[in-house]
Amino acid sequence: MSILIRVIVNALALWLATVLVGGLEVTTDSVGEQVVTLVVVAVIFGIVNAVIKPIVKTVGCPVYVLTLGLIALVVNALLLLLTGWLAGQFGLAFEVDGFWAAFWGAIIVGIVSWLANMFVGRDSD
Repeated sequence: MSILIRVIVNALALWLATVLVGGLEVTTDSVGEQVVTLVVVAVIFGIVNAVIKPIVKTVGCPVYVLTLGLIALVVNALLLLLTGWLAGQFGLAFEVDGFWAAFWGAIIVGIVSWLANMFVGRDSD
């Protein structure tokens, strides 16, 4: 159940990022297609974060320490760019137009996810 809630929270965060950031777009005609696209992209984003982010953090630990964690903003942007590319490979209508769109989008997704997790809570999985 907690995975489903996380996917929904990420889908809402991605939707808000597409609304607020130019360069992040869901290019479908109907609301239903947009919802499905955002949910699938949220799943892809969750898998990318679960698999790649720990590896990057482990390998790049000295860089995280050296930059006092600010490199995490760049890493999150690159992970969102990768998610956009993967979505395109799967034929999804989700587009990330460049690094800066991914940078600001990742900040919005991170803030919204953090706020939502404060209210929803987390399991100890």
